[in-house]
Parts: sequence; C-alpha cells; structure tokens
Amino acid sequence: MENVAHKKNGVNVDQLVGTIDAVKKDPEVADFRFRARTEWLGGGHCRTTFQNFYGAKQEDTSRNVPIVVEGDEPPVLLGENQGANAVEALLHALGSCLSVGFIYNAAARDINVESLTFDIEGHLDLHAFLGISDKTRPGYQRIQVNYKVKADAPKEELKELCDYVQKTSPVLDVLRNPVTVNVEMI
Repeated sequence: MENVAHKKNGVNVDQLVGTIDAVKKDPEVADFRFRARTEWLGGGHCRTTFQNFYGAKQEDTSRNVPIVVEGDEPPVLLGENQGANAVEALLHALGSCLSVGFIYNAAARDINVESLTFDIEGHLDLHAFLGISDKTRPGYQRIQVNYKVKADAPKEELKELCDYVQKTSPVLDVLRNPVTVNVEMI
C-alpha cells in the first residue's frame, strides 16, 4: 500500500509535525542561516541571488538553480522599473511571511483555506534618504496590513490564528524589534 501524505492547503501536515518534533528533540535543528548576494548592475538596478543555505544541521544544496530577484526604482526615483525597489521588496517579504505562517498554522489546525490576501501599504518620507532632514527616519514610518481570508472556520478562530501568526512571524519580528546588523567594507 502506498503511503500518502496528509495534505491541507497544499501543506504536508505530516512533514510539518515531523519538523516540529525534530526541533523539540534537538534544538540545533532550528538553526538556519540564509544567504543572499546582491550585485549592482547600473543606475538603481541590482540583482540578488539566493541559492544554498544552512539549516537542519547541514548545508542545503536543494536549489539546483539560484532564485533571482531584480531590484530597481521607478522612474520618479531615477530607475527603470526593472524590479521592485527595496522597500517594496520588504512589503513582499512581510506578506510572504504572514501568508506562509497563516497557511501552515491553518493546516496544522485542520482549517481549509479557500483564499487569503494581504493588502500592505508602507508610509515613507524621503527627506532623510535624500539627505534633506535628519528629523525623519529613512525607513517606513508605519506599515498597514489588511487581510481577507475565506476558510471553513469561524471568524473568531481565524482572528485568533492571525494573532498567533503575528507573534511567530520572523519578518514581522524583525520589523518590530531592533536586530543587530553589521556592515563592513571588505
């Protein structure tokens, strides 16, 4: 008899539970180091590649072909729209992280999700970035996230799930809490 994985919302729930159990047994399994290489291509255009990373106590080489993300600026900011700009990419990272967290946790709770969308808007003042003022911060002043979900669970349960995901989202945590970033010229 063929062993069929228990899937919910496209997530292999058996593998998810197995991962949780593995981390509980050996906390070092949870140590991951993701890497990116960004190369400037001209003007506001750059290219970031992601390939190997360290996780689950070993180098992961499962990506035969690198994942490539293009970055640029819109023409109003002197670019050519060859990719999302960095602060737009940050909104993508937040939406992606919240989506994964919601879907994986819904699957673990046996909730079928039919649709899920996050509308995210970041408010940014360019004065600091342009060197005009040191009174405003160069990053987002605030980010508004609105989500819509259609699922087979009561609204209260979906709200509780969203609250839980906010507590466990790595990207939301990085945005809400200071993180040490070292920048060095080599």
